[in-house]
Amino acid sequence: MTQVRKYLSELSLVERTVFKNLTMFGLDGAAGGTLDYLTLADALKLEVAKVSEISDGGSVPELLFENLADLPVLILDGEELLGAKQNRTVNLTILVPAGKTIKIPVSCVEAGRWQRESTHFEMSDRHHFARSRAAYAAEVSCSLQQDGSRRSDQGRVWADISAKAARMQAPSATQAMAEIFDRHRTSLESFVEAFSCGESQTGALFAIGSEIVGLDLFDRRTTLAAVLPKLVRSYAIDALEAEGGNGKGARKGEAEDFLSKLAEARVETY
Repeated sequence: MTQVRKYLSELSLVERTVFKNLTMFGLDGAAGGTLDYLTLADALKLEVAKVSEISDGGSVPELLFENLADLPVLILDGEELLGAKQNRTVNLTILVPAGKTIKIPVSCVEAGRWQRESTHFEMSDRHHFARSRAAYAAEVSCSLQQDGSRRSDQGRVWADISAKAARMQAPSATQAMAEIFDRHRTSLESFVEAFSCGESQTGALFAIGSEIVGLDLFDRRTTLAAVLPKLVRSYAIDALEAEGGNGKGARKGEAEDFLSKLAEARVETY
């Protein structure tokens, strides 16, 4: 954890991009991680990983992940998996060892379906929308502290999706989060086109209006570049709901204050 704290304290802001009411501050860290790994998207594309229900009967808060590769596979919290009995998002970031099969903790993001559509899950092109992702991250931390589990408050996740779908006029027969993103795809892609990964950038800090709403940080630029479009969609779907957007965005000082507080935050290990 000392290494994590040191990494956070050495972060610097390298670029600021504003599009409508969404601001992205590029983060430059001590890049050059030495561990070789595959992202989940790459592992599924190469057919060296499989994600499925844990059994024929299934279990809402768990999925089975098989790493068939000779490298670890990085699964990120908030990544959405489509198919099987219902769509899910991953509860926390996991580095799965090569050749290992494990159960991974997930949340359901399609409350109205419990019927098998496929044997294995496919990858979506988005993360769970940012505000709900932050909320269930806090819940997972709480469950780790209380009993060592990695579960979210599933009822609240469903409620968040239902309320957002109503606000954004995106009804779905199965109450799927996917419909919210699909309904606003054209607008979301305009955000994706506006943000890019700088040459030295290993992370990104996002603000909606003047409010800092999230930070995603990696060991190397290539990983950030691979997942940035998905991350932008997750923040942009919240930005579309927010009022205003004069193009001024959050100030550098606000981002620096956030980084300072983050570097000084209490670290807990489970």
